[in-house]
Amino acid sequence: MSRYIKKLISFTCVFACGITTITSQEKEKEEEKTIETERVVIVKTYTPTISDAFKVKSTPILNDSVTQKKKQLRYSIFSVPVASTFTPAKGRAANIDRPKKIPLYDNYATLGFGNFTSVLAEFYSNFQINRTDNMGLYLHHNSSQGGIEDVQLDDKFYDTFLDLNYTSRTKDFTYGIEVGAEHQLYNWYGLTEIPLLTQAEIDAIDPQQNYFGAKLGGKLQFDDLYFKRASLNYRYFGDALSTAEHHAVFTPTFEFEIADELITTDFIIDYLGGSFDRPLDLVLQTPNDFSILNLGIQPSLVVLRDNLTLNLGAAVFYSIDSQNNDNDFFIYPKVTASYRLLDEAVIAYGGLEGGLKQNTYRDAVQANPYVSPTLFLTTTHNQFDAYVGLKGKISDVVSYNFRGGYASEDDKALFVNNRPQTIQLEGYDFGNSFAYRYDDILTLSGYGELNFNINKKFKLGVSAEYFSYNTDDEQEAWNLPELKASALLDYQITDQWFAGAQLFYVGERNDIDTTIAFAPPTPEATITLDSYFDANVNLGYRFNDKLSVFLKGNNLAGQNYERWANFPVQGIQVLGGVTYKFNY
Repeated sequence: MSRYIKKLISFTCVFACGITTITSQEKEKEEEKTIETERVVIVKTYTPTISDAFKVKSTPILNDSVTQKKKQLRYSIFSVPVASTFTPAKGRAANIDRPKKIPLYDNYATLGFGNFTSVLAEFYSNFQINRTDNMGLYLHHNSSQGGIEDVQLDDKFYDTFLDLNYTSRTKDFTYGIEVGAEHQLYNWYGLTEIPLLTQAEIDAIDPQQNYFGAKLGGKLQFDDLYFKRASLNYRYFGDALSTAEHHAVFTPTFEFEIADELITTDFIIDYLGGSFDRPLDLVLQTPNDFSILNLGIQPSLVVLRDNLTLNLGAAVFYSIDSQNNDNDFFIYPKVTASYRLLDEAVIAYGGLEGGLKQNTYRDAVQANPYVSPTLFLTTTHNQFDAYVGLKGKISDVVSYNFRGGYASEDDKALFVNNRPQTIQLEGYDFGNSFAYRYDDILTLSGYGELNFNINKKFKLGVSAEYFSYNTDDEQEAWNLPELKASALLDYQITDQWFAGAQLFYVGERNDIDTTIAFAPPTPEATITLDSYFDANVNLGYRFNDKLSVFLKGNNLAGQNYERWANFPVQGIQVLGGVTYKFNY
């Protein structure tokens, strides 16, 4: 029987079974419609069984009568060369731009000359004795032969100083020693218009004043002791008119750590003694001697909490004025705080601080070289200086700092113009010098600063400060301006060219008009010094890392303004020079 007949019989059987099954299902459905509810009792548990399963063989046997045999394929590959002109380049590591290493030199010398017969000379040298010890030397000289327009007296000046220092660093401590000497020469050239002097009287005036100074200091610092550091500094200062001043300051510091908090305590021993040649009272011949000892202690606690930095401290001083039999006890606050409101972008800060300041003859000369050697020296009691502010970075380019403050100072030293003496014995007796007056002053201030770091080559900073004074006894806060502003610029034009500028503005100041006689209780006549603007610019060219030249211009606005009453400054000043850096 052929396989076709077998398939036909199988199909007939399957079809018949399907019809039978469909007919049976239809009958069962009809019976379900008429079936009634009955009770069925099961007398035996149902135990179903699984019929045997037949495993399907993985490789079935074909029963086809015709089987075709696979034909074996035979092939071969023919290699044909292809001409190519491509040659791959050898790989190499990528280059990284490294910043140019700036050579550092331990020594340099500068020499410059300018109009008004001015000279600038500087020399700095650092000697590395061994890996722990080194010595440094710094010499500075700045002078001018004068030549201010319409000035009748000699107006030349010299300013020279020499500093030497030695430092040694060991495993447990560091110590250093410093010595120095200085010489300054100035002239009291600011004559008043009244009283009118004859040429012979002017020629008889010797306006020259020479200042001499010397210093000796030492410092000591420990790494792992409660006694953390100490410094001792002594300075002598005098002049050609027999003035002598001795000033010594000793400041040891101790640090303790209690409950993870750092407590720092500074002790201060400050002594000032000396004398002026001219008596305080020419009639009574009262000597102008001074001897003041200030003893102080300043404990402080630093608290660091996340974004908060808090410094809690105070200062206690006992001042002994032996010459005037005046002893005083002072307590000052020393509290500062800062809080990061927004990382580096916004930082709020504030403080309430005070202190005792010892006024010295040298400090007066550095602020105003035209003072007379007749000063009365005492301490300034800074009761408090309260301030709050905001600082931070607007971006990587711009940073800012704004602050407002309110301060109270007792016996604040103010410069005033001396009146001409009836008997003129010295070169400063013609109304051409200044002295101290003391007053209790309240000061309201505001300060603002912006810094622009455009890139590594260009930097700009501007600032302004406003003051409002309230005096107790004096009519004015003599020679103190209400407004000050400045702008500083630094520009690296190319690798060789560089430039900079410093611009300053100082507002009006008030001083006593010494040309009008004073008769109490009538208030003293006053004068107002004009505000002034000072523009200073420097330009330089660097030949190499060692040699460069520079050109400086000062007071380029050309104003012969008066920094102090009757003392005009030099006009446009130009100075050029060369700087050489080297190593031994």
